[in-house]
Amino acid sequence: MSPDVHTLYAVTEGTWPPAACRSLGAVVIRDGQGGGKRVSAATVCGPVTAEDLPRAEEAMRALGQSPLFQIRQGDEALDALLAAQGYGVVDPVNLYAAPVAGLISETTPKVSTFTIWEPLEIMREIWAEGGIGPDRIRVMERAASPKTGLLGRHDNHPAATGFVAIHGGVAMVHALEVRAAHRRAGMGRLLMIQAAHWAATEGASHLAVICTQANTAANGLYVAMGFAHIGQYHYRQKD
Repeated sequence: MSPDVHTLYAVTEGTWPPAACRSLGAVVIRDGQGGGKRVSAATVCGPVTAEDLPRAEEAMRALGQSPLFQIRQGDEALDALLAAQGYGVVDPVNLYAAPVAGLISETTPKVSTFTIWEPLEIMREIWAEGGIGPDRIRVMERAASPKTGLLGRHDNHPAATGFVAIHGGVAMVHALEVRAAHRRAGMGRLLMIQAAHWAATEGASHLAVICTQANTAANGLYVAMGFAHIGQYHYRQKD
């Protein structure tokens, strides 16, 4: 049975964790320390009113972060409240999952993909080319094991990298980046297959991935590989 969307929300946080989090009433405030929206966005664990928002906004600003909420399935009332307060929608995201057993029937060509931890300098360079800098690498370092980095080679050159970690028996791929000169060569698919083989050795039942809805090429890849669309989330951000 595929994990449900709430399971994948937990896997996302377990494999891509904030530096710290604390509760202000029903609002969970995350300290992302520059690691991006996913580790900086507030979420809620109960009803929130317009009177609750200023305190949450103040807490986020105190961390040097703009007011930002992640809107998950079941947060429709919060979504409407934030819209009324002038928060705009940012980066709708799809969550996908597939059984590991169905992915490992395929293997990658020899010396084309590798699992490596700690990241090599070339992996850091590829991430940096895609805008994934030291703050996001520190997110990877915070994730509890089992975890590993992914490295792909194409035409005898380092071509792609990624990160995968396991939480609750589900492996999730993050920060998948393919160098511009090696795109359309199937490197994204090969790294996902490599991630599945690694996940199988670690006993994970499913491989999951997050993808912005605007990234049509990546969404198409995951669907073509047999990943099921489990759900979505989006952000509401105040300028």
